[in-house]
Amino acid sequence: MNTLVAIVILNWNGKKYLETFLASVIKYSASSDRKIVIVDNNSSDGSIEYLRSNFPDVEIIQFNINYGFAKGYSLALPKINAKYYVLLNTDVEVTENWLDPLINMLEKDTTIAAAMPKIKSYTRKNYYEYAGAGGGFIDKYGYPFCQGRILTEIEKDEGQYDTEKEIFWASGACMFIRSEAYSKTGGLDGDFFAHMEKINLCWQLKRLEYKIYYCPESEIYHVGGGTLPNDNPRKLYYNYRNSLYLLFKNLNRIQLITIFLPRLFLDCVSSSLYLLQGKFSFFMSVVRAHLRFYVNLPILINRRRIFNKIIAKNSVNQIYRRSIVYSFFVQRKKTFTELDF
Repeated sequence: MNTLVAIVILNWNGKKYLETFLASVIKYSASSDRKIVIVDNNSSDGSIEYLRSNFPDVEIIQFNINYGFAKGYSLALPKINAKYYVLLNTDVEVTENWLDPLINMLEKDTTIAAAMPKIKSYTRKNYYEYAGAGGGFIDKYGYPFCQGRILTEIEKDEGQYDTEKEIFWASGACMFIRSEAYSKTGGLDGDFFAHMEKINLCWQLKRLEYKIYYCPESEIYHVGGGTLPNDNPRKLYYNYRNSLYLLFKNLNRIQLITIFLPRLFLDCVSSSLYLLQGKFSFFMSVVRAHLRFYVNLPILINRRRIFNKIIAKNSVNQIYRRSIVYSFFVQRKKTFTELDF
């Protein structure tokens, strides 16, 4: 039988998470038309040996370099033949009914390219989790947020986001994606290495006139920060740098002036605040992010041209046409339901 679903788990030194979570993924995903593939980014913690000893039936794609999240997946997925990919983090606990609702959603509507489940915290089971929560959005300046998580404010799950909904981006912690649509975009962009790459992918899918959806009927629990904690200066560097990449690759020429230039100013303000707070490593993360962006600008211009030859559509929905930073800090809007879309 042809493979309907390939659950693809990217691993880098995540043996402790494989020991904790892989057995449940196998248990709740068992079917003749589904398979599990571990993509290993040159782990040095005994991950491969552990897999071969304890899960000999799990397929392994092994690299001798750590390619990061984006390039690791972009190199591995073309080797996997399946109608749907599920990109799943190692630090995720799945539940019994996690697969079918999302697969049924994709089967029923071919205009949906990607979808995600409700993502809750593994350590606080009644709360949403930072990386995806109840579906992702961005504001006009490229700052991401979610149903259930606005900047640093994380909501308790009280059923307030239990309706299927079109969203802007699906979380890389658990993303279901149609392989045909994935291929049309050219796949996850290796320029990003890690962080923001799934938002870029979803934006490009939308520019190809696909939809991204949130399916609350499926529920998983995510540890989060398994590779880099949220307060790590290196993660901050990737978030700032990749946010600039994201906007530059997807905005039209007019928006590069009206949106991108103000975003540069906002980053300057942000870095100044870090410096005033004595967070010198955070300040330097923002500075390095901007320097790297300017150094790579010729490459980014060329990549932007290549994708714009495929599709020139720039106007997409589910973008918050205001500043989420202003809404949060000035208007004191702390939950998604308070926002005016």
